[in-house]
Amino acid sequence: MERRMVFQDREEFLAALRDLAREGVSQKRIQVETPFHVHEVDEILPTKPAKVKNFALLGAASGTVTGFAFTILTSLSWPLIVGGKPIVSLPPFVIIAFALTILFGALSTFFGFLILARLPSVSGFVPKEEFGNAFVITVEPGETE
Repeated sequence: MERRMVFQDREEFLAALRDLAREGVSQKRIQVETPFHVHEVDEILPTKPAKVKNFALLGAASGTVTGFAFTILTSLSWPLIVGGKPIVSLPPFVIIAFALTILFGALSTFFGFLILARLPSVSGFVPKEEFGNAFVITVEPGETE
């Protein structure tokens, strides 16, 4: 069963959170709800780096490859031979590759955010219980409990 601690005072809340961190309670088991952002919580429970950047990198790389592949394969399928210029000339293809890099990167970042946030889900952003102006620490049960 989860353990829920509700505090009206910010200092009591921070002291209890520090005690939990000193006891060695895993950060995955601790969930904190505050009425406003408390910077000390970030120091006590450091966050992991965001995974959304991986979606952005993968989307941007696939956009670049798609942009170059699309333009090169199009020019090879329907060649326009003009004045001895090469059929596959990369400088004009950079514009399309850049545009698709931005497009794919932005879309993959957006969809990656939705996937990681488990949205659209009403239970994902509507809390089960409201605490008003209270500071709440919820500790999920672990293997030893």
